Amino acid sequence: MIRNNLLRELFSAPYQLVLVVSFSSIAAITIAIGALATSKTISDYLTDAMNERIARDMQLAQVFYNDRLANIESITTRISKDAIVIDSVQKSLIGDENLNDLISLQVQNHLLRSELGGNHLLVVINKNKDLLTWNKQLNYVKDTQPKEIEDWSSFKILENVLLTGQAITSTEVVPSTFLNQVSFSEQARIMILETPKAAPELVDPREGTDGLGLISISPINSEAGETIGAVLTMHILNNDFTLVDKIRQVAGVDTATIFLGDLRVSTNVMTLEGERAIGTRVSEEVSQVVFGQGKEFVGQAFVVNQDYITRYDPIQDHSGEVIGILYVGSKQASFQRLVNLFNQRIVLVAIGTIFLTILIATPVSHVVTWPLKQLKSLVEANQRVAEGDMSVRVSVHTRGEIGLLESSFNSMLDTLQATQDQLIQTEKLASIGQLAAGVAHELNNPLGTILLYSDILLNEIPPDSSQKKDLEIIINETKRCKWIVSTLLEFARHNQVNAQSTDLNCLIQYVVEVEEKHFEEELIEFKTEFDKNLPEIQIDPGQIQQVLFNLIENAIEAMPKGGSITIRTRNEPAEMVTIEIEDTGVGIPPEQLSLLFKPFYTTKPMGKGVGLGLSIVYGIIKLHRGQVSVQSSADTGTKFIIQLPIKHQSINNADQIPGFGNNQTLGMR
Repeated sequence: MIRNNLLRELFSAPYQLVLVVSFSSIAAITIAIGALATSKTISDYLTDAMNERIARDMQLAQVFYNDRLANIESITTRISKDAIVIDSVQKSLIGDENLNDLISLQVQNHLLRSELGGNHLLVVINKNKDLLTWNKQLNYVKDTQPKEIEDWSSFKILENVLLTGQAITSTEVVPSTFLNQVSFSEQARIMILETPKAAPELVDPREGTDGLGLISISPINSEAGETIGAVLTMHILNNDFTLVDKIRQVAGVDTATIFLGDLRVSTNVMTLEGERAIGTRVSEEVSQVVFGQGKEFVGQAFVVNQDYITRYDPIQDHSGEVIGILYVGSKQASFQRLVNLFNQRIVLVAIGTIFLTILIATPVSHVVTWPLKQLKSLVEANQRVAEGDMSVRVSVHTRGEIGLLESSFNSMLDTLQATQDQLIQTEKLASIGQLAAGVAHELNNPLGTILLYSDILLNEIPPDSSQKKDLEIIINETKRCKWIVSTLLEFARHNQVNAQSTDLNCLIQYVVEVEEKHFEEELIEFKTEFDKNLPEIQIDPGQIQQVLFNLIENAIEAMPKGGSITIRTRNEPAEMVTIEIEDTGVGIPPEQLSLLFKPFYTTKPMGKGVGLGLSIVYGIIKLHRGQVSVQSSADTGTKFIIQLPIKHQSINNADQIPGFGNNQTLGMR
């Protein structure tokens, strides 16, 4: 139960669950991509490392291979230049056969100082191809050495050395006919086994019968420089594993193989039965590259019965013909095990990291989503606003975005409340305007008739008549009614702005000069503080004049004992200008400020006004898309602040403030 409650608390909101899933998904995707990239990078690195290792292994194998050739060449050269051997060979040409034992002894001395090893053959012959000495190491057969070799014709390179006097050291295919004479045929014979992926046909028809040998032939020259014989040293590689095993053991190479054609004649690659893979063949893929193109093959290849990381280098004879292959390789299975082990570790790390991400993301998302729970009060408040309750407000609980949202919500409600009040004011203006237009037209004519007949009666009665005073009262009250009606008509007919580019400073200066003359007997001082950088603005000059006249006259009435009126202009805020009209009058109590622009509200005594002046001001400023506000307190004076846009926006009929009468513009005062 406790665990369930904890889970519900941790995942208390769908948004939190979304965050946890999102964080985990992002982590999983990122980790997966990183793991794949890392795995690929490591695999490529290991592949490159394996290829570099195989290249190094091949270099080492080549060193050992060439070292064996150099060892054979060294023995052959030393024996061919031995003075006793040269003297004995020269004497053999004149029929002295008693020196053969001496040559054999001398050859034995040289062999003792070398490490020839393996299946080898060393012979010394004269230019007549008479066999002078014979030394043989053979694993299969140890027989008595023959007195002569019957047929040297199959050994062409020997004839070339005797003919040209030039030594030859190389890898050669030794014919089976020659091997038979020296008892190496069984050593060279290899049964060809069926090998998967091998070529259908043998690369070299001599495979299986002939031998692959490391051969060095050095001429024996007399003191006169004449070739009188030759020393031949030969290491038969068929079924001889001394070289490949030495490459593996000393150089640290996994596997090494020597091929005659595409046939393995010496190898330490093992079959599934645990035997050396002698008689198996190289894959056709490798054969086509090495023998078809004469190039080395590097990469993955199928060897006997499994895949290896390999390198195959061609082996050439003294004429440059590719006759075999030197191979080094490493089982791909061991390499693959390393890659798989690394991938398993990456998967484990990835799973652990994702799980850790979930553990971390859960409390983090809980902290992130905790402020969102406070939005519940905003939702409830919004529902109350939708039901019409504009008095609702929310408490600001936190800082940051949520606190800002709560503050903004309250500010929005304040703005909506003000806008609603303005709409109510506008509706009142519309209703009053419509009423004023109808009443004014209906009352104007009867009032004119009353005034006319009252004036006639006043003129017809005697001056001392007791009714004269009553008629004068009727005439004065009728005139007051006509003045009220004319004010209503003036209030009702504002609905259009005839915008013109106007120098506002000049317009205000004109109004001030008119008012100074009109109230020159009053103790009123006019002050102007104009912004000289004030731009021309688009206004209806007649309507703005009426606004200024109304506000100035209100200010004068608020200073019955005299005072000063200061009029300022400023080029602010952005894209607008500001007019301030400030007096030093009696001021307005705070409780009356919100009622100033309501129609028929006035603080003047009965008979002094009908309360439409500031309503007209409000309507004109709103028609200009401006703002009007007032700042005042009792006994400190009053300041009216007007803000007008520099560029006037046309007002469509749908945008007009309703109730301002016919399509007429207000004239100059």
